Amino acid sequence: MRSSNTFGVHFTLRRNRPVNGKFPLYCRITVNGSRCELALKYYLADGDWNTGKGAAKPRTEELKQLNNYLEEIRAKLFHHYQEFSVSGTLITAEAVKNAYLGIDPEGEKEQMTLRKLVDLHNQQMEGVIKPGTMKNYRGTAIYVRKFLERTYPARDIFLKDINYQFITAFEYYIRNNPIKKECPCTNNGAMKNLERLKKILLWAIKNEWMEKNPFSTFKLRYKPSSMEYLREEELARIEQKTFGTSMLEKVRDFFVFSCYTGLAYIDLVALKPHNILTTADGLQWIRTTRKKTDIPVNVPLLPQALAILEKYWIEPGTTPQETVFPYVSNQEVNRSLKQIAGICEIPRNLTFHCARHTFATTVTLLNGVPLETISKMLGHSKITTTVIYSRVTQSKIGMDMELLKTRLTSKIHGLNSAL
Repeated sequence: MRSSNTFGVHFTLRRNRPVNGKFPLYCRITVNGSRCELALKYYLADGDWNTGKGAAKPRTEELKQLNNYLEEIRAKLFHHYQEFSVSGTLITAEAVKNAYLGIDPEGEKEQMTLRKLVDLHNQQMEGVIKPGTMKNYRGTAIYVRKFLERTYPARDIFLKDINYQFITAFEYYIRNNPIKKECPCTNNGAMKNLERLKKILLWAIKNEWMEKNPFSTFKLRYKPSSMEYLREEELARIEQKTFGTSMLEKVRDFFVFSCYTGLAYIDLVALKPHNILTTADGLQWIRTTRKKTDIPVNVPLLPQALAILEKYWIEPGTTPQETVFPYVSNQEVNRSLKQIAGICEIPRNLTFHCARHTFATTVTLLNGVPLETISKMLGHSKITTTVIYSRVTQSKIGMDMELLKTRLTSKIHGLNSAL
């Protein structure tokens, strides 16, 4: 029996809605006289469109890809139309459109797209995730948006359509299209963006917005990063140097204080007078909580740190002092540290985090402080994080072997004496 249903798909430009000299592209669906339009979220110059053929003029590779994409849409719409025909369901243009968009028959549940998911995740995690981490998620969102705009004419993708191929294409895009031209994304930077996307998609799976995990067969490949830290003579050079400006002197003090306490920048600038405690045995300690991990940190103050603390300490009851140290922005600190490195002839990239690495290696590890103790003072949640520092220097291996040699020699002498 021959079907009396009629079905048609036609692509057209809406010339009555110009945006920056271009016109929005629409798909017109017709079924048995009923008609509806689907906005494709793509804008095209009038000269690039062939009205008679209902297609772009294939003058560039991008326009050729657009025509291929339009034919894919036509094929998918026809597929949904056929499914309705086979099932015997009443067919309307709106029903075919909704099926294509992933909306259920009642029009209540729309399938989640990647851009909607990322925006929703970042919106709901604001205030839950730490500000620094949230900033990184916003960076990943920019990569996702730019990748979708470059790769998909619709500028978005349904979660159900994300697969292994999508992940590998996204990785390639990140590596070759940095957000900042002068700051290309490193291997580990690319992996971090992929790791954040993976977490967002796992969040979607938990919310039952998608079934399969496209990262199930994708392995994040991090490269071991080098730990920048100061040698003992380099640290002494910075400590003993007199600088020409108050800003450099101040930043030097902050940096050296961190070298002897292990405090990160965000924890140092937030340090308050009540975080400095004196115990019953007369020792002074820093007792605070890491902003990044909310892990308590207890660090005894070494003489070098105490000397710096006295420069900025104001006696309680004299002048209100909200924080121990005056505020200097992270950008200004790192900018000043580059000047300090040049003045002190230190041939390495000097950042504030380098001070934390210096505390973990030169100040503590190379002076025989156990890893377990260092881990507690750094506020690490796992000692495996601290173990990294034991790999960065050959000096520690030499020190450990010298200690072993001394112990073995003592045992041999003891045995000989006993005989």
